[in-house]
Formats: sequence, structure tokens, C-alpha cells
Amino acid sequence: MILEHALLYVVPGQENDFELAFSEAKAIIAAMPGFRSLRLSRCIERLSTYLLLVEWEQLEDHTEGFRSSPQYQQWRALLHHFYDPFPNVEHYEQLHTA
Repeated sequence: MILEHALLYVVPGQENDFELAFSEAKAIIAAMPGFRSLRLSRCIERLSTYLLLVEWEQLEDHTEGFRSSPQYQQWRALLHHFYDPFPNVEHYEQLHTA
């Protein structure tokens, strides 16, 4: 399992529109091969900052499968205009749990 991590900096004042768009966009990513789950959280101290965590079966399910798909273009059209700056996306492998 691979965990995708992205801090999303939404343009202040557009948080509600972003959340509405995300509620539509999540169905797009959830239908992709290799998708396991996602979690979107909002920062308490900085209300226009969100944490997106997506679990994938393999790294390539995200980097090649999703990002190369026509569905990614739909995701992009729904969400990318809300970000300033554009998020840095990183991928993690789990080592320990408790």
C-alpha cells in the first residue's frame, strides 16, 4: 500500500466552493484501478489549508494510471484552479503502526 500526501492551499474565500467541487471529484478518483481510500481534512489553524491522503495499491496506480487517464483531466478541471500555490504531492510506504 502507498500513501499519497498532499497539502492543498486553497485560495482564501473559496473554501466552500472547493469543498463542493471535491465532493464531486472524489467519485472520479474512487473509481480508478488501484484506489483504496481517501481522506480530506481541513486545518483548524489555517482554514484554507487541507490535507489530502489517498491510499493506492501501488505507486504506479497513481503516477501512471490515474495521472495518465482521461478521468484525471476531469479531476483537474474541477479542482486545480482552487490551489495557490499548486500542491507538492509525495508518496509514502508504511513502516510501523500502533
